[in-house]
Amino acid sequence: MVEQLSIWSLVVHASLVVQAVMAILVLASFISWVMIFQRFSVIRSARNALRQFEDRFWSGVDLGQLYREITESSSNTTGAENIFCAGIKEYTRMTQQKNYDPDAVMEAVQRSMRIALAREEEKLEQHLPFLATVGSTSPYIGLFGTVWGIMNSFRGLANVHQATLASVAPGISEALVATAIGLFAAIPAVIAYNRFSAKTEWLMNNYENFADEFSSILHRRIHNSI
Repeated sequence: MVEQLSIWSLVVHASLVVQAVMAILVLASFISWVMIFQRFSVIRSARNALRQFEDRFWSGVDLGQLYREITESSSNTTGAENIFCAGIKEYTRMTQQKNYDPDAVMEAVQRSMRIALAREEEKLEQHLPFLATVGSTSPYIGLFGTVWGIMNSFRGLANVHQATLASVAPGISEALVATAIGLFAAIPAVIAYNRFSAKTEWLMNNYENFADEFSSILHRRIHNSI
């Protein structure tokens, strides 16, 4: 009896619709875990890169030298480095023109940094909509499999003269397995989405603060040079 009602036995002997529901949920769970590990690595790298860059930036290093170090050291710049490079590059390009307007220079610099900020936000939020979708829909998909399995169990009672718990237990059990798999897929996805969203918001706030501070530095520099 124990072997008959084992989890694997319930999955194997489930109806085709319930098996399809289970397969969809298992696949969604697997993809979610891959994305969770990938997002964890990306956000951890972004936090470390931000900390290292801020240490270098506020150490008093020359901005031109810092720009050259970043562009020469690696082509795979991330986070605040991209914002800094976008700002200093546009600043250098605009100030090389004759009779430049300081306000026009700062407007161009801020526009370049806003574009870099938008790109960084897009990178950080990649795959988060999928995790949100899995977290919100998996319980309902599992519930659909549960309802379908229970419906089949009660339909099977029509061919039984005497209904007993043993006759409906396998069908109800396989139906509840679908709900369990749905929750197994949803819970980690919801937790990961909330955590990564908070980390992304923290990083974006730091990027925006850096962009404002860097813009103020360039504003003072350009007006002092007039």
